[in-house]
Amino acid sequence: MTNTQSSSSPLTGQRILVVGAGSGIGKAAAQILVKDGARVWLAGRTTEPLQALCDELESASAPPGGSVAWLRCDAHVAEDVQAAVAEAAGEDGLDAVVTIPGGGNYCPILGYDDDRFSAEVDNNVRPQYLVLKYAGLSMVKSGGGSIVAVSSTASILSSQYLAAYCAGKAAVDQMVRVAADELGRHGIRVNSVRPGLTETGATGFMFATEPVLQRFLEQQPIARGGEAQDIGQVIRFLAGPESSWVTAQCITTDGGHTLRRFPDCEDLARGVVGEADFDAVQRGELRQLK
Repeated sequence: MTNTQSSSSPLTGQRILVVGAGSGIGKAAAQILVKDGARVWLAGRTTEPLQALCDELESASAPPGGSVAWLRCDAHVAEDVQAAVAEAAGEDGLDAVVTIPGGGNYCPILGYDDDRFSAEVDNNVRPQYLVLKYAGLSMVKSGGGSIVAVSSTASILSSQYLAAYCAGKAAVDQMVRVAADELGRHGIRVNSVRPGLTETGATGFMFATEPVLQRFLEQQPIARGGEAQDIGQVIRFLAGPESSWVTAQCITTDGGHTLRRFPDCEDLARGVVGEADFDAVQRGELRQLK
């Protein structure tokens, strides 16, 4: 496993795979890691943004040792993840892997289509598990490394109308803790980052709706929305040598939002589900909402 460092580029020579690097938090993390001298592989399902980011980073003045490549990887598909890990690890082994995929949508807890609930939980857990599994197997052979998963403050706060998303993210955090417990003997550290409301493509509509944004900000001591770079910096810390004695941690990065509560987002849920179906569920009528 490569551990070469320099004072100017602390990640020089380190091999890092970022799964979900095409946009948002993954993109920000990749930019920071390359800037600090890492050799970064960008992975995701959609190739165009990966190629664009690769071109952008290649044209920037990266420090000595920093480099970037991209590869297509659907993190729900075990063979894709295994191939991505193998390519990024090469002969020297992976130093770190960052895994972003997940997501959800608003729905009353009594209104989920039965299969949709399971699928949404799996959408948040399966990619994280597959990356952890195949990166972990590679790191056992190469002598250690750092695995960083992206979770959410929804893993610890009650976020109404996001039950499946909350359940999935809570599962990710607990998986991280168990993995850290099991893999520490192999020199592998496993941590997660819990972003608060952070502006990405998925949350842009919330930032564009001033009343919704204000509901979140009035719950926060630091009254601004999160930026992808805020989360990327914490990922960078957990991926790098500065956190060599940090494992099994789920680091909340949210402007202090978790001191309070998740705001009421019933209006958003009604907009997604539809007024009639939402009200029907509240009356106890069976609705299988897609």
